[in-house]
Amino acid sequence: MKIVFATGNGGKLREAREILGGGFELVTPSEMGITEEIPETGNTLSTNSRQKAEYIWDRCACSCFADDTGLEVDILGGAPGVHTARYAGEEKDFNRNIDKLLRDMEIREMEASMAREAGLSLKNLGRRARFRCVVTLIINGEKHYFEGALEGKIARTRSGKGGFGYDPVFIPDEYPDRTLADITEEEKNAISHRGKALRAMAEWLAAQTL
Repeated sequence: MKIVFATGNGGKLREAREILGGGFELVTPSEMGITEEIPETGNTLSTNSRQKAEYIWDRCACSCFADDTGLEVDILGGAPGVHTARYAGEEKDFNRNIDKLLRDMEIREMEASMAREAGLSLKNLGRRARFRCVVTLIINGEKHYFEGALEGKIARTRSGKGGFGYDPVFIPDEYPDRTLADITEEEKNAISHRGKALRAMAEWLAAQTL
C-alpha cells in the first residue's frame, strides 16, 4: 500500500518503515512535490497530528498519515508536551532542547528540595516521564486515530549514540539501565510510543482488507 507519511524527519521515516514492514510503501511529502514546512499550530498532540495529515490530504487527496509526539515530564507539569520539538526555540535543535530540559528539571528539583526543608509537603514526582504519540490516518477522506505511550524516566546525563531527539536522556521502564539511544533500533521499535501507534494503524488497515 502506498501512503504518504507527513514528516521530513529521517529518523521517524526510517523507524516507520521498519515498523510497518514491506506491506507499505512510505512516501515523503517532498516526493509528492510538497516541499514547504507543514504547519503544526495546535495546542494538543491530536490537533497537530490531524492538522498535518489534513495538509497532505488537501494537496494530493491520497492516503496519508501524520504523527505528533510529545515528551511529558511530571516534575515539569507535563512539559514540554506539545512544544517538544521546539522546547528551546523554533529551530528544533535537540541538543539545545535536551540542555534546557535537564536544566529546567534541576531547577524544579532544587525548588522542591528547598520547599521540603521549609516544612512544606510536596508530592515526590521524581524524574518520571513518558512519550505519547498520536497518529492521524486519512483514507478516502475519512480520519482515523491511533495512540501509543512509552513510560520511563529522564536520565541526568546523555548516554548512547543511537536514536534521535530526546532518546539519549530517556530511560524506558523496559530497559531500566539504558536510554533509548543505548538500545538497538529493533529493541526500541518493539516498545516505542510511535511503534505502538503505527502497529495499531497497520492492524486496522489489514482488517479493512480481509
